[in-house]
Amino acid sequence: MADDQEEDLQKFLKKVDDITSLIQEMNSDDPVAQQKAILETEKRLQLAETVQEEDGCRTALNKTTISPPQAAVKKADEINAETFLASVEKDAKERAKRRRENKILADALKEKGNNAFVKGDYEAAIQCYSEGLEKLKDMKVLYTNRAQAYIKIGEYQKALVDCDWALKCDEKCTKAYFHMGKAHLALKNYSTSRECFQKILDISPQLQTQVKDYLNQVDLREKAELQEKEAHEVLESGKNTAVTTKNLLENLAKPDQNPLFYAGGIEILTELMEDCTERTLFRTHSGFSIISENEVIRRCFSTGARDAVEETVCVSVLRLWQAVCKENEENQRLLVMHPATGSLLPALLACGVLAIRQQSLALLLQLAQTEDGRGLIISHLDLTQLLEALVSFLDFSDKKANSAMGLLTDLALEERFHVWFQAKLPDVLPVFTGVLKRDPKVTRSSALCQCLAVVGNLSAKAAARQQMATSEEFGNACLGLMVRCEEDVDLFREVIYALLGLMMNLCLQSTFVSEAWAAEVSRRCLSLLSSQDGGILTRAAGVLSRTLPSSLKITEEAVRAGVVKKMIKFLKAGGQTASRYAMKTLAVCTSSFHEAREEVIRLDKKFSILMKLLSSEDEILVGNAALCLGNCMEVPQASAALLKTDIVQLLLKQAGNDSQKTAVQLNAGIALGKLCTVEPRFADQLRQLHGLEILSSTTKYISDS
Repeated sequence: MADDQEEDLQKFLKKVDDITSLIQEMNSDDPVAQQKAILETEKRLQLAETVQEEDGCRTALNKTTISPPQAAVKKADEINAETFLASVEKDAKERAKRRRENKILADALKEKGNNAFVKGDYEAAIQCYSEGLEKLKDMKVLYTNRAQAYIKIGEYQKALVDCDWALKCDEKCTKAYFHMGKAHLALKNYSTSRECFQKILDISPQLQTQVKDYLNQVDLREKAELQEKEAHEVLESGKNTAVTTKNLLENLAKPDQNPLFYAGGIEILTELMEDCTERTLFRTHSGFSIISENEVIRRCFSTGARDAVEETVCVSVLRLWQAVCKENEENQRLLVMHPATGSLLPALLACGVLAIRQQSLALLLQLAQTEDGRGLIISHLDLTQLLEALVSFLDFSDKKANSAMGLLTDLALEERFHVWFQAKLPDVLPVFTGVLKRDPKVTRSSALCQCLAVVGNLSAKAAARQQMATSEEFGNACLGLMVRCEEDVDLFREVIYALLGLMMNLCLQSTFVSEAWAAEVSRRCLSLLSSQDGGILTRAAGVLSRTLPSSLKITEEAVRAGVVKKMIKFLKAGGQTASRYAMKTLAVCTSSFHEAREEVIRLDKKFSILMKLLSSEDEILVGNAALCLGNCMEVPQASAALLKTDIVQLLLKQAGNDSQKTAVQLNAGIALGKLCTVEPRFADQLRQLHGLEILSSTTKYISDS
């Protein structure tokens, strides 16, 4: 009996120890241990509310019984445990309430810290995040935000500690790995930095683009460090060119010398920049700072009307920058990221001195040869000013104009450029409107085509196109250029082709197309259908297919101008893109005008063209062909030409097809319905093919349309 009492007592004491341990863990500084303790306590409280089972004897906690001595001891233990657990439950509820209150305070401190961070007051941000963590120790966003602020002030080790705490809160916290990777990169722990960024891909593969950029940064910084180590060794060895580079930079650092003194030294220095060692020594011996912060050189750059000496200094510096940046990514980074460079290079590109403009363009072309260089230009230069300067090159010789537009084309291929363009479009659109207003007779045609192609590609993005739609001046400028080019279609063939591509995109924006504008564009495109150039023909048809739906009046005018005959000719010639535009145009015309239906039947008597298109794998072609065929069935006796064909099978197949575009099923079902209505023999075929069920299921699309 004594043994049983001792066993029960030990069980009770063990419970007390366990609960005491839980309370200690709930007071722990480790947020992860604290959270686990809270969860375990809640679990125990739930168990305490159920019926307990010990030694095969079930006893309810609130049950009063007359028990033998052993049971009495056990009951006393249970009552004590119940009291203790009730106390813990009360404490847990109070903690939960305090946690909710602290969460509100921590969120407020986080927002306050974020505001300070945006303003660049990183110390204040850190203070706010720290106070927030005093309220809520397991709030991971406070750790990652504070880590980011620590990185800004160079406290990389503290940032790493915060990232570790964030990962304890959430082992899949990608922000923690991002900041950890950046901190290790700053500490030159390249392998560890790579591992951090690679870990992000394991967690979130969709972040591949961002991770790629960071991994590239790691590679470039590691490469730069190796270059600097090798350059230092060469300098220590006493190599002449290395020593000369160092000495020249020391001389150029002398203040208040004659401008020609600096120009001469810079020219000699440029000739020395033959390999990676000298270029790296230029960087490691503060070459960029010596040049950029020299007051005499800065005055030469800033002077509005430069004399011959100032011009010489500017050209010398630009040639030097080209030399030191050649095949040296770290030098490119330091040059472009210098605070003065962002506005300086675009300004030099637009200045009135031809030699300076040429050297500035050469430098930018060199930088834009790599993805990293283009990224630097887009991220750190004044792009609006740069765009204006590049466009001004359209008045130069073909070679210079093409080089400038080639640079613009390369930049516009980058997604970051599209983001900038959309954000700054109201400021940038006047620049492109000015391009459209140019006289093609006095503008370099090939360069103008490149510029128009860039605008066309930018307008392919719906968000940018939507903003363009608000500018009536821009639309009229497009039309004006079209009119000027029509004076000599053969001479301005490439310009017209690029312009039509832009206008095709603009016509996708319904709010852009006013009836008057669409009517004038349609007339111009109808006249271009007489061109012998296949590209112009296709794009003119494309614009027409998008302008005709805007007005019955415009469509009627096009039908009377012979557009049906020209579109049938397109379809006979084949070609997927041209056929798409032609078939859509015919569908629009036959939907509204009986004259168009009759002409289709006259030009395609046995409907061989439309039936061929109904078997196409192109759903857009099939849908418009079915629509056009259905429209033509409204012409008396038109269906007779189809009696000996498999038209019912073709339409039935498309009506029941699992097409991604419901318009295909809808149009095929409508055409089949019209066919069976005008000619009972087609209805008999439909019944024989058990197609009524398929046709019936298609009606749901008709009712929804």
